[in-house]
Amino acid sequence: MSEIGVRLSGIGGQGVVLASIILGRAASVYDNLYAVQTQTYGSDMRGGDVCTEIIVSEKEIVYPIVNTPDILIAIAQKAFDQHITDLKEGGILITDKDLVNVGNLTKNVNHYSEEFNKKAIDDFNEKRVSNMIMLGFVVEKTKLITYEALEKAIADLLSPRIFDLNKKAIDFGMKLASTN
Repeated sequence: MSEIGVRLSGIGGQGVVLASIILGRAASVYDNLYAVQTQTYGSDMRGGDVCTEIIVSEKEIVYPIVNTPDILIAIAQKAFDQHITDLKEGGILITDKDLVNVGNLTKNVNHYSEEFNKKAIDDFNEKRVSNMIMLGFVVEKTKLITYEALEKAIADLLSPRIFDLNKKAIDFGMKLASTN
């Protein structure tokens, strides 16, 4: 694996930052890779712009900024509109089907789309797990980290009382990705 840059973007309250922290921890602590995670967000508590970047590499990371991501995950329209031009040609684009209209993509990218938010509400009766469904989907599609590392990272970072629900949501997202 060479250095892989991931940009995860959305709006505050969607769990974007938590998903990126879990991804970075899984890579660095449990898959023994180098990883760096940064985040920027608007001043709003909920509803403001959120962008996180994760770099995962087998070698030491010298520059911690993702200028042209290999993988772009956009789970809000504004996030997609702001970041699509940065995605590498041939990169991977993952969007929420109900929240992002990609229109006609002008770049040659591998685009995957799923109803993360809708599935969280319909299948779990819990909107807050949409980020975990998305994270499972991303891990299955990209193979960036192992499932075992992901499971250990969520056990580390989430309360035991919500671990099972979030693990089920991740498993659900992985299943969606394998059939999509």
